[in-house]
Amino acid sequence: MEPAMFADVPGSGTFLPNQTQGLVLCCLCGTSIAPNPTNMCVNCIRTQVDITAGLQKQVTILWCKSCGRYLQPPKHWLKAELESKELLTYCIKRVRGLSKVKLVDAAFVWTEPHSMRIKVKLTIQAEVLNGAILQQAFVVEYVVERHMCTTCNRQNANPNAWVACVQVRQHVAHKRTFFFLEQLILKHGVDASCVNVKEMHEGVDFYFSNRAHATKFIDFLQTMVPIRYRHDKQLVSHDVHTSNYNYKYTFSVEVAPLCKDDLLCLPAKLAASLGNIGPVVVVTRVTNAITLTDPLTLRQAVLEANAFWRTPLRPIMTSRQLSEFYILDAEVVEPTGVYGHSGRYALASCEVARAADFGTNDQTFFARTHLGHLLHAGDTAVGYDVANANLVSSDLELAMHKGLTLPDVILVRKSYEDKRRRRRARGEQQQRAWRLKRLAVDVGEDDEAAAAAAAQLQQQHRGRGMSTLEQEQADMERFMQELEEDPEMRAQVALYKDPTFNPAAAAAAAQRQQVAMAESEDEEDGDVPQVPLEELLDDLAALGLEDEAEGGLQYGGANGGGRNPGAGGAAGGGGAADDMME
Repeated sequence: MEPAMFADVPGSGTFLPNQTQGLVLCCLCGTSIAPNPTNMCVNCIRTQVDITAGLQKQVTILWCKSCGRYLQPPKHWLKAELESKELLTYCIKRVRGLSKVKLVDAAFVWTEPHSMRIKVKLTIQAEVLNGAILQQAFVVEYVVERHMCTTCNRQNANPNAWVACVQVRQHVAHKRTFFFLEQLILKHGVDASCVNVKEMHEGVDFYFSNRAHATKFIDFLQTMVPIRYRHDKQLVSHDVHTSNYNYKYTFSVEVAPLCKDDLLCLPAKLAASLGNIGPVVVVTRVTNAITLTDPLTLRQAVLEANAFWRTPLRPIMTSRQLSEFYILDAEVVEPTGVYGHSGRYALASCEVARAADFGTNDQTFFARTHLGHLLHAGDTAVGYDVANANLVSSDLELAMHKGLTLPDVILVRKSYEDKRRRRRARGEQQQRAWRLKRLAVDVGEDDEAAAAAAAQLQQQHRGRGMSTLEQEQADMERFMQELEEDPEMRAQVALYKDPTFNPAAAAAAAQRQQVAMAESEDEEDGDVPQVPLEELLDDLAALGLEDEAEGGLQYGGANGGGRNPGAGGAAGGGGAADDMME
């Protein structure tokens, strides 16, 4: 044994041989290689095995030229820039069979931007003969084909090309229900499948390209408001050879004509089925069921939609007939939380006086109200002046024949209008820090003719009432005040920060208001409800983080603007129309 084959071990008198790696010859080309399970060199393995055999080398992808998005099957469109991480991930996912191998690396290969080609170099590893691991790189070519996405196609298509139409109607004298339902539709994204939205008399028409989309929209309305509907279809064309029929479907949806704060007189049979409530009750909540509250006893009952349509009710007084009252004295007569209200209401006895009587007479009224948790001496409330009202109802006459005594005044909610008037008189009207999104709504032909006739009548009788546009703006202003006053209702809609709002100017205005209040010694003028800033959302479209071409949305500022005149009551139904539907 030669000395060179051994090495001395420090601190030991023994010798160990040096380890040398043995080489073998490739079984195909005879090249000396390190031993491996195949006994072949890398070049020979590549000639015998191709680990990219089952992978796509050319893939076709669809790209929308209008919005620059790529189709992620089956129907999702992805926004991605050239040579971005998002586009690389999208391209890798489009290669079939890539899950059978291990992906090691991926990178773009430069191509001419106008060539409509994208090339990606992929490096993969796979197990080959006898457990050997082979690594190989290859290039996948993506052919980009132009294809218009559904959103862009809808924007460029004929708006009359619809298959199903949902006609939503509510026979009331205001549009606040539709304002609230519009916000619910936008928040839940139900308008995504709408081809067009058109405002009509006493309602809105929603057009869809598919009957299934229309039925899904009606299911959404049923979860939000008490409705009933009927449907019909009209034959458009018929192929006698293939027996194919093309129809247009129309769904007529009627929303219950009851809104929050309406005054009802229940029929005797219906009142008995609801636990002998009332019969004179106030509507305090409207969702897919109607919540009725007896203001004299604080009892509540829930009227389901099916029960309502079996016995349709009409209010004996509506929010148009509300009067303003000053609270002279208020005393809670029953503890909060009775009848399962969980502190929502408290029964109180109040002495009130009509605001219109101040300076004229000293007439006062005593009334019981369910607003004992809100009202105090010196506050202002709105309610129904029953003593001076001309009530027409067969159910009410029958109840009075049986001994019913109507109260002189029924209060329905606390009012902050007097404080708002005093602020405006001092020139302290503050800009709202929030705004609402609005649907892009077209005005129907019938509605245009009605608006033109109303404008002509208004011109002939100048000063005898509000025009349609003024009435719509008043409804929007009242709707926004409801959002400020009712946190539960506000939680159901999306309020966005107004980029034009200046916090510094608002803080200075608030400081001037405090100084003015201190000088006038009017300490009760500062509790007008406002929306907390922490409840507002950032508008992604305004920040440039959302594709503006997707929504077709418009914005309404704090004054209800931001939409074409006449397109105002637009859209939607007062869904969890919880505390709106006024």
